[in-house]
Amino acid sequence: MSFDALMAFAAQNPILSSIFVVLTVALVYTEAARLFVGYKTVSPAQLTDLINRESALLVDVSAIAEFEKGHILGAKHVAMSQFDPENKLLAKAKELPVAVVCRTGQSSSEAAKRLHKAGFTRVYWLNDGLNAWIQADLPLTKGR
Repeated sequence: MSFDALMAFAAQNPILSSIFVVLTVALVYTEAARLFVGYKTVSPAQLTDLINRESALLVDVSAIAEFEKGHILGAKHVAMSQFDPENKLLAKAKELPVAVVCRTGQSSSEAAKRLHKAGFTRVYWLNDGLNAWIQADLPLTKGR
């Protein structure tokens, strides 16, 4: 398809052309924003690798009842209501990899932002939270 044919199509279909431009801009913005958030999104497989190979500190910011229903083995519980990057558990890990999880990924995303703002250099966030972990058919442990 030539450039002239493309321009003719755009002129004949202004609504479709506008939708295409808006979607392209939204996609570029979303991807650019992801590069500058200060923490990295990881999949369940990548999180497993971080835990096993780099001994990442895993922090679960779910409510205590949710944590006790099921969490990743080795996760430390810090309720979001009590989450403080200067907490003694977290303060020791400023230069170490720290991965943050919760049930859906929403609270842990906020916790990851706060860790990055507090100067943590290697912050990771489990995309879609424990729901993604469960979807990947990975094990959870119950209790504290």
